[in-house]
Amino acid sequence: MRRIGIIGGMGPEATVLLMSRIIAATPARDDADHVPMIVDNNPQVPSRIKALIEGDGEDPGPVIAGMAQKLEAFGAEALAMPCNTAHHYADGIRNAVAIPFIDMVRLTVEAIISETRPGAKIGMLASPAVRITGVFTNAFADTGRGPLYLANDAPLLELIRHIKTRGADDNARAQMTAVSHALMSEGADMLLIACSELSLVSNAVDPAAHAIDTIDLLAGACISFSTGQEK
Repeated sequence: MRRIGIIGGMGPEATVLLMSRIIAATPARDDADHVPMIVDNNPQVPSRIKALIEGDGEDPGPVIAGMAQKLEAFGAEALAMPCNTAHHYADGIRNAVAIPFIDMVRLTVEAIISETRPGAKIGMLASPAVRITGVFTNAFADTGRGPLYLANDAPLLELIRHIKTRGADDNARAQMTAVSHALMSEGADMLLIACSELSLVSNAVDPAAHAIDTIDLLAGACISFSTGQEK
């Protein structure tokens, strides 16, 4: 089993969520069958919201790249990062290390291509920073699919901040149902949970929607790499 290094802390619960989904999805009969993980759960990574949305925060890129280097030095054989917004800094990670970076955005685009027809509108349950940076807009280019963002995505940022401060409570689940329903009403053909805080309330998505979760795709890819079954 090959070791996965997790660039974590963005946020802490999302990091634990990735680990728990890796464990839950691993077909293990004993402890030794599970994926070995080395985790840098660093909540002091500069705020992506302040840097990318508010425009007055410290650049998180160098800190994230430094975490990647530490994980490689500790013996990680591939890296994973359960934060969609932070994939804006993916090239900096790749340039900082010699080991593979398991790209959650690339995995997601591949999954959506396999599950939708050209012209599909993908409703984005994501931080406004994902829209601002074009992380998924760029990834969908030339695929015939495109991201659909809420006309007013302020409620999504409010929901993400609520989960960071108060957890995945009933209020958060109700808000998740409401914003997912709004995306369907605006014409989404399927929904993409593309924020690891929102993954904590993934079971509250509008039940009429077909949704996929980037964290689940990343967990599956980590298992495949660790067991030597990656594409």
